Amino acid sequence: MEIKCHKVASGQASGPALVTKDAISFLGNVDAKTGMVVDPAHELFGQCIARKVLIFPGGKGSTVGSYVIYQLKKRDLAPVAMINIRSEPIVAIGAIISGIPLVDRVTEEILRVKNGTFVEVDADLGVIKISQSIAK
Repeated sequence: MEIKCHKVASGQASGPALVTKDAISFLGNVDAKTGMVVDPAHELFGQCIARKVLIFPGGKGSTVGSYVIYQLKKRDLAPVAMINIRSEPIVAIGAIISGIPLVDRVTEEILRVKNGTFVEVDADLGVIKISQSIAK
């Protein structure tokens, strides 16, 4: 399956999907030293975002979240790519300064991709490729 999208931060990457219907605050939801989601109220609590294609509606919270994304990248604990329904400045800036491909302007259907599904993101071409169909 191929989905058209909008480039926010350039690049190409692929890997297993990690999907949540919850917005992410990188300052508060994610531990910058481990890449683990540490907020017990978050859908991804206890999971690591490192080296995944992180699919979530968008970010929330403090502008320090951009720096947390950068710290995750420096520690090799960042997602390889991110997909949002609608990106906002915190996630966009974090992706840009960290060299993480980020795309948005996709439908909420993307949130039905199963965790672990192989996903390819080519932000420069504005294309997401998913190795299996989206769950109905």
